[in-house]
Amino acid sequence: MKFVTLANGTPDGRLHIASRDGELAVPAQNAVTLQQALETWADNASVWQEQYEMLNAGEAAGAQALSSDNVLAPLPRAWQWLDGSAFETHALLLQKAWGQPEVGLNDRPLMYQGLSDRFLAPGATAMFPSASDGIDFEGEYGVILDAVPMGTKAEDAARYIRLVVLINDWSLRALGPIEMATGFGWLQCKPACGIAPLAVTPDELGAAWKNTRVCLPLQVRLNDEEFGRTNGDEMKFGFDELIAHAAYSRNLPAGTILGSGTVSNSNYESAGSSCIAERRAIETIKHGEARTAFMQHGDRVLMRTETEAGDNLFGDICQTVNVMDRQ
Repeated sequence: MKFVTLANGTPDGRLHIASRDGELAVPAQNAVTLQQALETWADNASVWQEQYEMLNAGEAAGAQALSSDNVLAPLPRAWQWLDGSAFETHALLLQKAWGQPEVGLNDRPLMYQGLSDRFLAPGATAMFPSASDGIDFEGEYGVILDAVPMGTKAEDAARYIRLVVLINDWSLRALGPIEMATGFGWLQCKPACGIAPLAVTPDELGAAWKNTRVCLPLQVRLNDEEFGRTNGDEMKFGFDELIAHAAYSRNLPAGTILGSGTVSNSNYESAGSSCIAERRAIETIKHGEARTAFMQHGDRVLMRTETEAGDNLFGDICQTVNVMDRQ
């Protein structure tokens, strides 16, 4: 199944079932919002599956054409947003470029809790205070969870994954080291994320959903130039392991969004990167200096994931930077 949330004048929008090709949508029965759907999944999943099948067959009453103008993030606000760092190549490149010991990722996942009261619509302009803060995108995959009991083990965690999403995790790179040095973690350097319009059940990925990983290339274009095509299959920790880590000492509420961290591949020379910071690290290692600038006012980033058949799985994230101090 595929779900999409359309604007209706309320903070959480109106939940719809989307067609497989992302062209049509019909209001979801028995749930007004995706949060309500997640909390009643066991009772209503079969109802939405029937709607989905009828929509794809062209038999759904009340179907409407989807327009990017009124699409919100699938879950416009959530109880919790947890972001991991599960790609070892990303960690190693940054460590080497910054002159740190190259230890990669140990046996304990890295994870932080970020801003969850707002997720940007996939076509929304992204507002930032200053270009001097080092504006960067981060392409990553994520999962939206049902309620997860405290103490859930990795071998049992996959059963709680309801939906898979594509995320642009905006970062302000100049502020990150300052906040990390305090020992209190990130706040200013992590503004609201953007999420692609379609949240999909894992079965929609077919064979590309393997070991709780999205084994498909995440395509990134910066100002219409290809930037990266990194595959999600190189996660050191799968989403099952990330869930177990997050649930060690707490219950995770239905509607928790859990991210993979920046998608990164060992063949980065050909695959490219999913964020500017990683490209700058590669340039520093290769040339002794970073050559790619962080984003400026008016710059645009586009992200999408295509299946082997060429279908746009999650729809596009296409966001433009608006810098408040540009004058």
